[in-house]
Amino acid sequence: MKASKQKKIEAAGWKVGSASEFLELSDAEEMLVNMKLSLAANVKTMRQQVKMTQQELAKRIGSSQSRVAKMEVADGSVSMELFVRSLASLGVSRSQIGKIVGARVVKRNRATTGL
Repeated sequence: MKASKQKKIEAAGWKVGSASEFLELSDAEEMLVNMKLSLAANVKTMRQQVKMTQQELAKRIGSSQSRVAKMEVADGSVSMELFVRSLASLGVSRSQIGKIVGARVVKRNRATTGL
């Protein structure tokens, strides 16, 4: 966000901050959210690259198509183990999974909230 726009928003009585600040996430919680977002994006990308349907991936990992859909949108109910198992079944190596998890993810989105 441009500094001039931020000043206007703040002058109007709004507070500008990140989603993590708004949700009052600890550093550990923010890290976990970012890991899951990264894993989710990579599951979808890799599945599409190998031209596999959600249903085919679900069968491969012993799950359901709806679970794969939830995984691809980083639903909070999806375990880290399922993300990792899915990526491994798509041919992603341990070191690649480590890089996915270790990547500094997603640009921080700034949110505005009324005071």
